[in-house]
Amino acid sequence: MKSDFIVAVHGLVYLHHKGCITSSEELAKNICTNPARVRKVMAKVKKMGLVTTREGHVGGYCPCPSLGKASLSMIADGLNTVFVETKWHSGSEDNTKCLVCSGMAGIFDDLYDKLDQNCKKELSKITIQKIEKEIFNK
Repeated sequence: MKSDFIVAVHGLVYLHHKGCITSSEELAKNICTNPARVRKVMAKVKKMGLVTTREGHVGGYCPCPSLGKASLSMIADGLNTVFVETKWHSGSEDNTKCLVCSGMAGIFDDLYDKLDQNCKKELSKITIQKIEKEIFNK
């Protein structure tokens, strides 16, 4: 799982819970990362329309009214998150003498794509509001 996704979801749950403008420093402290990282991720989240920003001394991030209904799948898509992937493939497409060698990469690409799609299907059932409720109903 990509860390941008984790930073975004954590920050959004915190913003939804607080319901008011929150600085990148406060978010970073709660997420246990640095403010520059928070600002980088939250800039992407802002483009998704889940938060607005305010500049200046009392600036920060403010949750949009629809934030609670945002699914984790929507957030993952907005961040271009791929959950199941590989950078390495066995075999070689150039080796046409052996169908196993030349065909294995395509088989695994299809498998990883299906696994990633299943992850996002499950994440579409989880919203920011659902996570907040789960945390505070324990």
